[in-house]
Amino acid sequence: MAQTPAEPGPTSRGALDRYFKLSARGSTVGTELRGGLTTFMAMAYIILLNPVILSGADITGHRLNHAQVTTATALAAAVTTIVMGVVGNVPLALAAGLSVSGVISALVVPHSTWPQAMGLCVIYGLLIVLLVVSGLRERIMHGIPLPLKFAITIGIGLFISIVGFVKAGFVHTGGPTPLSLGPAGELEGWPVLLFCLTLLTIFVLLARRVRGAILLGLALGTAAAMIVNQVADLTAEDWGGSAPVWPGSPVAAPDFGLFGHVDLFGAFGAHSMGAISASVAVFTLVLAGFFDAMATIIGVGTEAGLTDSKGRMPGLSKALFIDGAGGAIGGVAGASGQTVFLESATGVGDGARTGLASIVTGGVFTLMLFFSPVAAVVPVQVAAAALVVIGSLMMSQARLIDWSDSEIAVPAFLTSVVMPFTYSITAGVGAGVISYTVVKAGTGKWREPGALMWILTFVFVVYFALAPIKTWLGVH
Repeated sequence: MAQTPAEPGPTSRGALDRYFKLSARGSTVGTELRGGLTTFMAMAYIILLNPVILSGADITGHRLNHAQVTTATALAAAVTTIVMGVVGNVPLALAAGLSVSGVISALVVPHSTWPQAMGLCVIYGLLIVLLVVSGLRERIMHGIPLPLKFAITIGIGLFISIVGFVKAGFVHTGGPTPLSLGPAGELEGWPVLLFCLTLLTIFVLLARRVRGAILLGLALGTAAAMIVNQVADLTAEDWGGSAPVWPGSPVAAPDFGLFGHVDLFGAFGAHSMGAISASVAVFTLVLAGFFDAMATIIGVGTEAGLTDSKGRMPGLSKALFIDGAGGAIGGVAGASGQTVFLESATGVGDGARTGLASIVTGGVFTLMLFFSPVAAVVPVQVAAAALVVIGSLMMSQARLIDWSDSEIAVPAFLTSVVMPFTYSITAGVGAGVISYTVVKAGTGKWREPGALMWILTFVFVVYFALAPIKTWLGVH
């Protein structure tokens, strides 16, 4: 990604320059403003998608209010991203992690109340913060081989892509084959056609290097969906629950109904998930939150020129601390855990080099608190197109892996494919870590991975063996 040259100006010598080190990093206020807006445009889809994932969850017999989840999503993203800018001074934006929201939606809330689920988010966030304070998280990030970090990014991209394809109805699950094109080997209905058109539109805009291509593609896809919905007389069920109909007013007061509703230890009770199951859920969330952010922080930091010759980023501990705290902040807000988004790289590509860009991104998320009705207009099929696009962008990391070296290629391959095939980012990371140490040991290089990688191998072996361990403990 090409570096954007600094734009000279008087602002480079003011108070902002001294605090954010604009001149030292070759940037200006104008460049940071543009980069921050670009980052928001690239990740604005989370305001649409996170409520779709969470408000559809079956929570002890009822569903969450869509407007409340939208408000919580925008609020948590705004707070954590602004804090990252002010304290961390890096161009990293945060929002609800898709893997964390997926774990919460599929594994936690069917067996607990929403406050209990958010309590687990707070706990996992605080645990990650402890890992940061102890210095362990930074040591682990430096201890994992660089090719595995690239492979993790690839796997996350594939995982996000399959999520998008399934939510759009382009890929169907549960048929005679594990996966199929549509429900019967062919595409059905207008909504999936809108997904295809939106996807191709965004790809064309990206190819033409149009700034804000993803957000512009979502806007065009939504407009087309509204026209099709009106002409074809479709129902909300045809769209999977929410029809693309313009609200009576695009502006509405934020609904903070989920804020502060946290039951910290309720999920551990006998009438909820139980101590063992809740502990397993926290363990899964810690791993998901830990490794989702790891490659992103290093990758974006490298692209921004913030790393040294060994790939280490000065001030990394602050960024890791804020990312960990994002889990707790998201839990308090009611939006699930927050994590650093790879879309931050789009702002870096547009010149962002400091935390000022993150403040701009967080400021726009704050404005979105008052436009939740507009966010609800976008159908899931259109929003899903953004996931596939983001997945394709993350695949660029594949060029950085030496596929001719089997000691690297095997764990990189397993990391990349296990994530989408198992619908689990954590499983993919675990497969890569275990295969890396085993292959090294099998070739007589068992010392090469280092103690931390072997400790991680043990942790992931326990993770994969959770089912028999739970059976042995008598947990169902």
